[in-house]
Amino acid sequence: MEQTKITKSDFEPLEVNQQEAEKIVGESTSYWKDAWRRFRKNKLAIAGIVAIILLGIMALIGQPISGENYRDNDLLSVNQPPSADHWFGTDELGRDIFARTWEGAKISLFIGLMAAFIDLVIGIIWGSIAGYFGGKVDEYMMRFADILYGVPYLLVVILLLVVMDKGLWTLIIAMTVTGWINMARIVRGQVMQLKSEEYVMASKSLGASNFRLLSKHLIPNTLGPILVTLTLTVPTAIFTEAFLSFLGLGVPAPLASWGTMTSDALGAFQFYPYQLFFPAFFICLTMLAFNVIGDGLRDALDPKERK
Repeated sequence: MEQTKITKSDFEPLEVNQQEAEKIVGESTSYWKDAWRRFRKNKLAIAGIVAIILLGIMALIGQPISGENYRDNDLLSVNQPPSADHWFGTDELGRDIFARTWEGAKISLFIGLMAAFIDLVIGIIWGSIAGYFGGKVDEYMMRFADILYGVPYLLVVILLLVVMDKGLWTLIIAMTVTGWINMARIVRGQVMQLKSEEYVMASKSLGASNFRLLSKHLIPNTLGPILVTLTLTVPTAIFTEAFLSFLGLGVPAPLASWGTMTSDALGAFQFYPYQLFFPAFFICLTMLAFNVIGDGLRDALDPKERK
């Protein structure tokens, strides 16, 4: 084959403006702004946020909408199927299940959020101190956490119920006695990794106190794993409350939670399955919503995914 000879006339020089060449084409974004941009692309996580918001709104206005009181017994309307008068039907005492479902949402979400908040506060304080100081301080603090974690969870709950009056706060305290340990371990690991970074060493050399180093530099840079763990703590607490209700250790009557409703409806499931369906459905929906939000946050806050 005959090869074509390439000459200088085949090329045209490109005129380059130095200022235009050095201009940054892409928009400069912060870490959190970039994370939010990636999080918005996760449609499933956005749907989870929408579901949680709608559940929260219905927990506030659901009972007034029904026009029924979740405590009122009506023995003339026991075990009624869903209808125009009772949208979710009634239970064995004639109580409106729609009103009780949204009252249960209020109790269950409160338990989940409050347990997660207490775990967050204790876990951050405990884990950051252990990870920052290290040495003997870390050894003693984490061994204590390991011993506490080894105590059977159900035993802790039963003991607390014996010592304390059965109630909503007893449940929350029982869940958080050992629930904070996972958060503490995550925070400890992050702080141990970050405390040797150059910006931390520079702040320390400038005379920054230990409190300032923890509050201004170390803890804010662990917010990614903390937020992911927090979103997974809430559904765990809600499921734990439902499990304890099956054992008769849930919130006392006449309070209603999704756990107590499923426990009450289990005996009549063969004859009135709708009594179990609605609280169980909303437990599953809430757990799924928080889990997909946690997965979305984990992907959005992962520095390896940043572009």
